This record gives sequence, C-alpha cells and structure tokens, in this order.
Amino acid sequence: MKTFANVFLGLFILKAVIAPPPSETVNYDTDTYEVDLEDLDIYDYNENISVDQGEIEIGTVLPVVNRPIISPEQIPEEAEEEEESTPKLIDGSSPQGPLSPGVLVPETSGGVSTCILCTCIATTVYCDDHNLDSVPPLPRTTTHAYLRFNKISRISKTDFSHLNKLQKIDLTSNIIAEIDEDAFRTLPSLNELILRDNRLRQLPELPNTMTVIDLSHNRLGRKGLKNEAFKDMNDLHLLYLVDNNLDHIPIPLPESLQALHLQDNNIQEMHEDTFCNMKDYSYSRRSLEDVRLDGNPINLSKTPQAFMCLPRIPIGRLI
Repeated sequence: MKTFANVFLGLFILKAVIAPPPSETVNYDTDTYEVDLEDLDIYDYNENISVDQGEIEIGTVLPVVNRPIISPEQIPEEAEEEEESTPKLIDGSSPQGPLSPGVLVPETSGGVSTCILCTCIATTVYCDDHNLDSVPPLPRTTTHAYLRFNKISRISKTDFSHLNKLQKIDLTSNIIAEIDEDAFRTLPSLNELILRDNRLRQLPELPNTMTVIDLSHNRLGRKGLKNEAFKDMNDLHLLYLVDNNLDHIPIPLPESLQALHLQDNNIQEMHEDTFCNMKDYSYSRRSLEDVRLDGNPINLSKTPQAFMCLPRIPIGRLI
C-alpha cells in the first residue's frame, strides 16, 4: 500500500512538471496605476531619423607616427654646446656656412670677409658709419671704397697697398690726423681722394693720376702742402681746400683744373702769375671757370691782372 502511494505521488509530480504553461492572456489592472497606456509616448526605433547636415562636425584624425619622444633631459650635451658655440647672423645663418644664393662675398687679403660687416655691390665697398677705428681689409677687386663717418685716426701705407684697381677713396668725417707718406702714392688707378672734415696737418704725396681732390675742413696750415704738390697732375679737374688756414694759393696749378675752392682760409695776397702768364698777354685759361676766394682777407681789386686770363672773375672781396 505504501509503495502504491509513492508511485501515485511520483506520477502526479511528473505530470505537473511536463504540463504546458497556461495560454490564457494576462490582463493588467490599469485602474490600479492611474495611467492610460494609450497616452504613453512610446519611441519607435524603426522610424527614419533625419539628421541636419549643418550640425555634423567632421574632424580629421592625424595619422599616428611612431617616433620617440625625447625629453629635455635626453638631449645630448655635445649638441647643446655646439649650438651655443656657433654664432648666428641676423638672418639666422651661420657665418661659417654659405650665405644666401646669389650673394657674392669676396675674400680679402686678410682672410676676413669685410662684406659681412659692410655692404659690397660689385666692386664698391660701403663701410659708412660703422664705428671703425681703422681701415678694414678690403677685397682685392675693390674700385671704390666709402669709409665715411667712422673713427679712423690713421692711414697706414699697407691699408690700400694691395688694391691696384682702386679708383676712389672717400674718408669723409673721420678723425684722421696722420697718413703714411706712401699710403696713396703707389696706387696706380687712384683718381679721386675725399678727406673732408678730418684733422689732417700734412698731405702725403699723391699719384699723378688724380682728377678730384677734396681736403676741405682740415688743419693743413702753412706747411701742410708740399711745394708744387699738384703741378704734374695733368688730369686734375677739381681741387677743394676750404677751411684749412692756408695763407697762400698752392701754385703752380695744372692746366686741366676746372674748379678751385679756397674759401674761409687766411690768404692775403695773390701774385700776378698765379693763374695767368704775364709774358704772354694772349694766354687764355678757359677751363678754370670756378675760383672761390670768399672768406679770405684778400682784396681782389688790387691785382686785376692776376685773373685777366680767366673766363670768370674769382668770387671774393673786391673792396
């Protein structure tokens, strides 16, 4: 009997396990929640969503580059020392390296390129207002040298000795008080020398190739010019000796002379043969048209025959 009861209980449990779930619809009691299911806003994920293209932000992702990151501590000390020891020019380049393409830097006799400090255009060198106290080494091909407004006090015989093509030297507004005797004499092509506004007391010998000489505003005085200093300069056109405390006109003067400026000196007399040939009254000196003697204590009216051969009367005091 007990066995039969166990069998019956097992069959009942088995039937309950294998029985299908009830198929009846479950009805929710909506009255309990006070919310109508039809009023709920249920999102439909199947709807097509329109996107405003103007609101889309498109970015570009940089490609990943596998490079080592070097921290400041990992920089080699040798590279830092090399960078600090290498001077840089204004444009950031190194003076030891090549300059910009197309810029020619002629080497000088001293091995230093003056054109880095100064301006070189073709064969002309401009070193104006560079606070120089001496003449810098110039390229051998230099034909015109401008060294104005510096502090050069002396001209050595070696400053220009290697410049056989040098035609013009302009040393205006320096403090030159001394020039070696052979500083200019051996220059075969020199024809223009400008030494205005210096402290020169003695003019050295110049080559006979000179065409323009300007020594105005110096301190030549009575003994600053050699006897017959300009006699053999057959191509001399302009001679300017303004404000030098001269007490005489430097004669003889070459026939080629066109302008003679002697203003603001101490010239008190003029000889009859200073400009003219008193032995030949037909002599005419037509080239010398510009003679300036104003600012001197000389009375030109006392020696009218001294300038009768000139095309124009000299400018100066007549009474």
